[in-house]
Formats: sequence, C-alpha cells, structure tokens
Amino acid sequence: MISKGLLKYIRSLQIKKYRSLHQAFTVEGEKSVAELLQSDFELETVLVTQKFLLKHTHLLRKGFEVITVGEDELGKAGSMETNNAALAIAKMRPVPEFSWEKHPFVLALDEVRDPGNLGTIIRIADWYGLTSIVLSESSADFYNQKVIAATMGSFTRITPHYVDLASFLGKRPQNVPVFGAALEGENVHRLTLQPQGVLVMGNESHGIRPEIMSLVTQPLHIPGRGGAESLNVGTATAILLDNFFRNI
Repeated sequence: MISKGLLKYIRSLQIKKYRSLHQAFTVEGEKSVAELLQSDFELETVLVTQKFLLKHTHLLRKGFEVITVGEDELGKAGSMETNNAALAIAKMRPVPEFSWEKHPFVLALDEVRDPGNLGTIIRIADWYGLTSIVLSESSADFYNQKVIAATMGSFTRITPHYVDLASFLGKRPQNVPVFGAALEGENVHRLTLQPQGVLVMGNESHGIRPEIMSLVTQPLHIPGRGGAESLNVGTATAILLDNFFRNI
C-alpha cells in the first residue's frame, strides 16, 4: 500500500515549485526506471509491480525503499495514462560548472518550451554522444515528468545547464563558432561540418530570438522540397546534428 503521505509527496513533484523545493523528481515506466536504476542518481523510493520486481530484481540495490504495489495503485500515483511497471522518486544531481574545455561541441536551446520536444532533443543528444546541453532559463524544465518520459532513459546521461544564453554565448572563447538554425541560413547539405562550436536551436514558434541570433556566426538552413511550413524543433535538431557528426 502507498501511504497517504507518500502519495501526496509523489503528486507534489508533478509541480516545478515542489521539485525545486525537494530537489527531487519522479520517473515512470519500465524503460525509464530501469535506466534510472543503472545510473548514478540517488534514489529515495521505488514503487514496483510484481512483474517489474521479478524481471529487474538485480537492479534493486540497497539504499532506497522498494514498495510492491498493484497496477491500479501505481497508475493512480503517477501521471502516465498507463504504467504497469514502476515509479521512482530520485534526487536531482548537482550540476557542475560548465567547462568549454570538456565540451568542444555544445547544443544550446533557446526557449524550447514544449516538454515533449525537450525530451526528444535530450534523447537525440544522447544518441550522438553529447553529455550536456545548455538551455535558456525560459526553456522547459529538464525534470518535468513529460520531459523525462520522452527521453526514454536518456536523461540519465545528459547534464542540463540553465543559463542566460546571451551572456553565455557572449563569454565563449574567441575561437568558438556559433551555428544557428535559420530560414535565411546556408544550405547545411552543402557544408562539411565538424562537431566543434555551438549549435543553437530556437523556440517552436518564433525560432531563435534576435539578441541570440546576433551572436550566431554561421546560420544554417535545412532545405525542403515539399509544402510543409516548417520542421518540428526535435526533427530539425536531429537533421543538423547528423550533419555535424556524419564525417567523423
């Protein structure tokens, strides 16, 4: 049984204010919780169904509470429409100071506010081997449940750095180029790119803000042949990242 106090705590973590207060967040679903259990995140409590327990007993290490619950009870505790596996409460990891030396290639997000888009981008960044992303302070919360769910476990391998993006880019080393997705940019398919510098992706509706675009040294454009007005920011990120990494 889930106590009323624990249930209230779990539900409070669906709100950013309380995630910040407790420095904790929830992870739901078999894939995401299994990834979490194999990461270096500190865990508080894990709610598991009997099915999950039998399959992943080897991952349930000491140091946190494990509570076996029924599927109906688990579903009522979390935010997912269907969850027949597990729900975990984890502590947020401390974020080290950003190091340009350790990150020769940086993915920066300017006001990407949709949690699903951010989660998808985190998963894409993980696919291409990035370990950190930089986000403007008005971007979606990394620890939002919808973000976590959309990453499919990739959140465990990515560190988020929330910054004043204009200041961050303005203070970069002089030899670091800044690429930005833009309609008026250069055709990315005609360039030979290397994963060095900063790639900025903009807001879903408005793109990169003018004050950030003024810091972009090379705008990039993805040419289209059909009638679609634009690409989803997650899709555009995947296309551009592939162009940076395809030659290595």
